[in-house]
Amino acid sequence: MFKVFDELKNNGFSINLVSEIIERNNFSRKFNTSDYFSIFLVGENLDIFVENKKYQIPGGNSVFIGPQKNVEFGNTLGKEIYAIVFSKEFFDKTSKDSIYLNSNIFFNFKSHIFVAPYFGNNDYNKIILIERLKKFSAIDEENIFISAAHNAIESLILDAHLHIDHKNDPKEDHLHSVSLVNRFTVLLQRDYKTQKKVSYYASELRVSSRKLTDMTEFVYGKSAKQMIIEKVTFECEKAIKFSNNTLSEIAFDLGFKDEGNFSNFVKKHSGKKPSDMRELVG
Repeated sequence: MFKVFDELKNNGFSINLVSEIIERNNFSRKFNTSDYFSIFLVGENLDIFVENKKYQIPGGNSVFIGPQKNVEFGNTLGKEIYAIVFSKEFFDKTSKDSIYLNSNIFFNFKSHIFVAPYFGNNDYNKIILIERLKKFSAIDEENIFISAAHNAIESLILDAHLHIDHKNDPKEDHLHSVSLVNRFTVLLQRDYKTQKKVSYYASELRVSSRKLTDMTEFVYGKSAKQMIIEKVTFECEKAIKFSNNTLSEIAFDLGFKDEGNFSNFVKKHSGKKPSDMRELVG
């Protein structure tokens, strides 16, 4: 996984075979999408678990998964299944891009994933996507590669929009809830280090704290407070396990008053002390 993380850290975009990602991850098939958006091009039949729910994906489909999802893959050995992973900052350059990212393709309250046929086959993946992007990445001009990658993502999202069943779109009040909660998750990803109260996000969205919680419970089955706690807890655990910073430095970076306050939060919501987590990783 380190190569993938490096690619994402450097330019906010990566494209790899899922089987290779699993191999780099010590053959573990379990991942969390973290703050990233993911598109999987499934060339052959695949079983995938998202938030512990099983989905059977026929070959020839693209699978869209939004941030903060627990994902586990079935057998991918020798299969042509590509993962396109990118950050919000990488793709979201215009108001049109924002609409694409905040649509029900990535934030679907009916399902943890969105599945749509993609136009092409394995040769399409290799030639149009993989080989084309490799050629652009070889050019000593970063902006050209970024533009090519952005266009590839946009094309896949546009293809997916053709397969949205507008006849069964939710009612207007449901759409309003989904739209507002999507905006909440985007704000949360941006401000979780400095803002950990529901009232802040409600104020930013110009609704009451009660209204925001009602909407998050409708869309995700969780209160807004619970979503904030889960996000901060996840980031705390990730920093403890993968950062070389001291616990005091991590606490400061994540917006806690001091290391003691940070440790109490982690122990309360994960059941483990930060020092114990770090010893286990070590």
